[in-house]
Amino acid sequence: MRNLRELLGDRVQITVVRSGKGAAAGPDTASLIDRICAGAGELEGFYDALFITNPTFLHYDTLLEYHRFSDAFFIEKPVFMDGTEDLLPFKDSGKAYYVACPLRYMGAIQYLKGHVDFKKVRSARCISSSYLPDWRPGTDYRNTYSARRDMGGGVSADLIHEWDYIQYLMGMPNHVKCIMGKKSCLEVDADDIAVYIADYDDKIVEIHLDYFGRRPQRKLELYCDDETVSVDLIGQKIDFLVRGETICFHQGRDDYQKRELEHFLEIVNGTIRSDNDLEEARRVLRLTRGEL
Repeated sequence: MRNLRELLGDRVQITVVRSGKGAAAGPDTASLIDRICAGAGELEGFYDALFITNPTFLHYDTLLEYHRFSDAFFIEKPVFMDGTEDLLPFKDSGKAYYVACPLRYMGAIQYLKGHVDFKKVRSARCISSSYLPDWRPGTDYRNTYSARRDMGGGVSADLIHEWDYIQYLMGMPNHVKCIMGKKSCLEVDADDIAVYIADYDDKIVEIHLDYFGRRPQRKLELYCDDETVSVDLIGQKIDFLVRGETICFHQGRDDYQKRELEHFLEIVNGTIRSDNDLEEARRVLRLTRGEL
């Protein structure tokens, strides 16, 4: 909401639907909101865009319930629970659906997309490792959707961003094998580690995701014909190890999320087509389960 206000100023009016089960909005947040509703029955008129940002297990039913209120939808990842949901109600609707993929808009990922020839990449290793109890300060991690399988939690789905930017850069693999499970001492009932090996025509990609790494890491290594590239998404830099060059990117979380919002607004305005619609996002979700 803050980013929308900064991009659109007074032109945007924001209505929020809240369940009433969470904490009341603080003064900074409340100042961004024009109206708060308790459900679909309180909405008035038609909206330029609708953002679905509730827990994953509610996304599909929410999209069905609120479908009539807008022609453009922004849906947080993961799009749905398991990738088997029926998309027939949304096909040929003429509406636009965009599933959030903010890491694509980080400076490092955009640089790789524009400057690296992935046909010359023979192997890639990707890791996202962090400590779940540190994710949301002041919140008991055991009560979050991340910890609960029945709410769409688990590291394989929660850290779907890694699979998203891998397929954004390299396309879909031919085959993928995965091992996932609950291995740590964390009090969760969902998988807390997932490891994948994906086979492409010209390369093999390894992905490691976990909830229990005590020092956060979000990295990508590319082993190319003539170069080795090390990408640190937390440190926001790319090291070209052979030629000894480092490129740094100085940006905050809002910077790349604003770029994604600007992209979505172009979709809303009909300037471009959605490049991550329901079908595409569902394919990526199925990858997290070792399926194609």
